[in-house]
Amino acid sequence: QVQLVESGGGLVQAGGSLRLSCAASGRTFSNYGMGWFRQAPGKEREFIATISWSGGYTYYADSVKGRFTISRDNAKNTSYLQMNSLKPEDTAVYYCAARITSPFAAMNWGAYDYWGQGTQVTVSS
Repeated sequence: QVQLVESGGGLVQAGGSLRLSCAASGRTFSNYGMGWFRQAPGKEREFIATISWSGGYTYYADSVKGRFTISRDNAKNTSYLQMNSLKPEDTAVYYCAARITSPFAAMNWGAYDYWGQGTQVTVSS
């Protein structure tokens, strides 16, 4: 079992920044890939970013490329999503996810085994 707890969401003005954290527990964090997704009201869950076990490989959705940065600190069992130049269309519930069956990154939500409870990010115009 893996427990994931997101934090760092909130209300921010357009152009501002937030850093989300995802604290993991239950299994060796450095053994598995991590991802971030988001879901806005009335929309499907959307892939945002993913990172491999070592942090050596990352991949982003086009909608956030150049604005968001995914990272991880295996010593702290935590993944981060730094979000800069936020836009109103970034408003959503943000989820982190762990794929304990593989150390690699993945864009498909079905590749992930565990999910956090989500944290709300609201960007005002």
